[in-house]
Amino acid sequence: MLDALTAASITFCGRAFTPSELQLIRQIVTDCAPLGIEELAATVCELLAWQRPNGQLKIHEGRRLLERLQQQGLLELPALRRCGPKGPQRVVISSASDPQPELQGSVGQFAPLVLERVGPDSQASRLWRELVARYHYLGYRVPVGANLRYLVRSQRCPERVLACLLWSSPAWKMAVRDRWIGWSPLERAANLPFIVNNSRFLILPWVRVRGLASQILSRCARQLPDDWQHSYGYRPLLLETLVDASRFAGTCYRAANWIALGMTTGRGRMDRTHQAQGRAPKQVYVYPLGRRVPQRLSTATPPQFFPPTEEPD
Repeated sequence: MLDALTAASITFCGRAFTPSELQLIRQIVTDCAPLGIEELAATVCELLAWQRPNGQLKIHEGRRLLERLQQQGLLELPALRRCGPKGPQRVVISSASDPQPELQGSVGQFAPLVLERVGPDSQASRLWRELVARYHYLGYRVPVGANLRYLVRSQRCPERVLACLLWSSPAWKMAVRDRWIGWSPLERAANLPFIVNNSRFLILPWVRVRGLASQILSRCARQLPDDWQHSYGYRPLLLETLVDASRFAGTCYRAANWIALGMTTGRGRMDRTHQAQGRAPKQVYVYPLGRRVPQRLSTATPPQFFPPTEEPD
């Protein structure tokens, strides 16, 4: 099936899909099998930058493409299931996310920290969405594809939330990262799932604890690989993030021994058209989860997906 899927380009709805893009589509369907068809189509459109002129993803066309490939026997889609109401998810703000009394001190006063995994359809999930929607400068978006969310607490005051994090799919292409790894486009398409992106990191505005952010990142580097393997059946090799240098200095990432690779071109995480879209360049940081990570990302066997015990939202 893989040979047939990658043997030649396919044109659908006026767009030609290259063999490497078709291989990526199959990888998405395999890795994210528990997602609904609409969610798979959204993931494909985001990673391939398949958009309308107004920037909206071509999810309808993406679903039709997946169904066409299935009809031709080139991939197998998950069984149709209900995925909840359509349209953007509106976050209802409640008193649960109201500002709290200020917390001050050094991180040692709040050790040990606890990374609480946030499951779907739980009170913690609703709280996480509210806090991110209300206090993160980028707001809340429904995460697409594989992802893990955390609430950060302290064992010394477990009722208080200190921070929120989201780890999700990586940027499809970043020049400085891809040069550092040294992989080919085909190697990137196959092994991109081994990279996990820190796409949201929120220290709540009333939390003023010295050293907290870097300590959280260090704790994530230890805990996330096991959590990711538990959910998705394989261990990531590299963490990445994009820091808006006009807003943040990236001090906590450097303090946690992340590597600064350089600046993006400003085209956006999922841009594949090589056309600047007016976004501010961002500083790229990475954190290798082991030795010889660039070489392993180029030579690893693509991860095979195992159904998670908890499906992501």
